[in-house]
Amino acid sequence: MSTATDPVSGAARQVDPAEYTYAEELAFLARYDGGPRPPGWRLTPRAVVTFVLGSGGDALRVGSDRLVISAKFVGDRALVERCVVTLAGERGLLLVGEPGTAKSMLSELLAAAVSGTSELVVQGTAGTTEDHFRYGWNYALLLANGPSPEALVPSPVLSGMRTGAVVRIEELTRCLPEVQDALVSILSDRRIAVPELAATAHSSVAAAPGFTVIATANIRDRGVSEMSAALKRRFNVETVGPIPTLADEIALVKRQATTTVARSGASFGVDDAVLEALVTAFRDLRSGESVEGWQVQRPSTVMSTAEAVAVATSLALAAAYFPGDRDVLSLLPGHLRGVAAKDDPADAATLLGYWDGAVRRRAEEGSRLWRQLWELRNAVG
Repeated sequence: MSTATDPVSGAARQVDPAEYTYAEELAFLARYDGGPRPPGWRLTPRAVVTFVLGSGGDALRVGSDRLVISAKFVGDRALVERCVVTLAGERGLLLVGEPGTAKSMLSELLAAAVSGTSELVVQGTAGTTEDHFRYGWNYALLLANGPSPEALVPSPVLSGMRTGAVVRIEELTRCLPEVQDALVSILSDRRIAVPELAATAHSSVAAAPGFTVIATANIRDRGVSEMSAALKRRFNVETVGPIPTLADEIALVKRQATTTVARSGASFGVDDAVLEALVTAFRDLRSGESVEGWQVQRPSTVMSTAEAVAVATSLALAAAYFPGDRDVLSLLPGHLRGVAAKDDPADAATLLGYWDGAVRRRAEEGSRLWRQLWELRNAVG
């Protein structure tokens, strides 16, 4: 197993940013599509879409070189194309949706493909200040020499403006409204004033071609810090929904869990039938309806694909590190209970109702695996 390393320090790291993980694909696509590129872009818009969604299993050719571009985001092609067009027009892009619908992953992939870096990021929290969107100061230099360009500490947004790159803002609605509104002038004027350096050549920073912002927000966070109408007008809004088909979600869960388990030096040893039962249960509880059309009570927590990946990873690690101790399927009810009752312990009863409904009915219809799950009912309550 290869271990990711930091290109500067050489230290091992758990996860590589997209531009390092898929460096070969990005370099190949830059050669593959020589069409027109918006100012500051590393790839053409068409190549960006191909990078995100993959080449459909077909090998692309550049001279004697051939490469299959992997699918990284499972979603509607029209959605991805609209996102790319928004960025090509240097307009802000706001990705909204339920937690765990891969909004952050999509923003990372887009930033990596467009700008070659996804690491210009502001993580929105209640503690985020305007300095995170504008600039701060090295106070030792400030006290010693007064305001100067050398003492100024650029925010990721300011750095993106200088270099013409895409900047990512995660969980924008978790920032306080007055902090959010610092973006209004930035996205309108494409300039940040530095009044401390007035009357100098550094009194403002203008955005270079290619600069724009991708922000994400969870639907369940609406009302935490509602965006102002002025700020909303600076963004094109796209809703990222759950993965539409069971087969696609199973494939994504298996792929991502396999990658995570591989970083631990183990192999993914969860049977496909167990994985299908896991993802089916998540989809039933997420939608409030089983695949057969039976009504299912939804827990208050979001049974997201990201949570399904986490459970699949835990099952695989248990199989790898505790082989033969117990059947992996027997661990599934406990993990489902942990997810379902995460926001409200009372939702353990909701999961028990799912067992007494959909799980029991599938068992009665003759499914051997679901019969085994029904026999594990006591592990749920």
